[in-house]
Amino acid sequence: MDKRFKVLMLNGSPRENGNIALAFREMEKVFENLNVDCEIIQLGKKDIRGCIACETCRGTGKCVFNDVVNEIAVKFEEADGIVIGSPVYYGSANGTLMSALQRLFYSSHFDKSLKVGASVVSARRSGCTATFDELNKFFTLSNMPVATSQYWNNIYGWEPGEGEVDGEGKQVMRVLARNMVFLMQSIALGKEQTGLPETEDRVWTNFTR
Repeated sequence: MDKRFKVLMLNGSPRENGNIALAFREMEKVFENLNVDCEIIQLGKKDIRGCIACETCRGTGKCVFNDVVNEIAVKFEEADGIVIGSPVYYGSANGTLMSALQRLFYSSHFDKSLKVGASVVSARRSGCTATFDELNKFFTLSNMPVATSQYWNNIYGWEPGEGEVDGEGKQVMRVLARNMVFLMQSIALGKEQTGLPETEDRVWTNFTR
């Protein structure tokens, strides 16, 4: 297969050299070795407001706030996979990242089906699995396969760089990257040989009427 795959990596930490960056570097090494292009975008310090439910994007296919979210949407559409990383804040993902993701997934209308998604989480101690589940919901609502590893995609550390001593966490990231590449390759091969799965017209059910 001659296709060169692309992965977009969104770092939701405000720390440019924090433990999410450390985890991403472990994955990036694998991507480079397997000839996969990757781009990392640091979101944690950007001024990103939340969705205001104006529904403008229904007609335009992009968010009414023309900031980095619309820029990411273009890159996301071109990518074969996306990695989302966040530190744990009160058992949840970084608020800036969540604002970006909610607007990104809602306002962009391109087909995300079968793009591979992966979530990466860091914490001092607790809250990783709750945040991991929270981030994965964006993929499972978008018909996107979720890449997994040999354990939940967590790395532990409080101060920047402390994740270096988490040997298991770093290995989890490398295995995750390899599995992600394999999934992207397998999906591309399946498209060539058997085509995409059959689709149905979307059914919407509102429980209040």
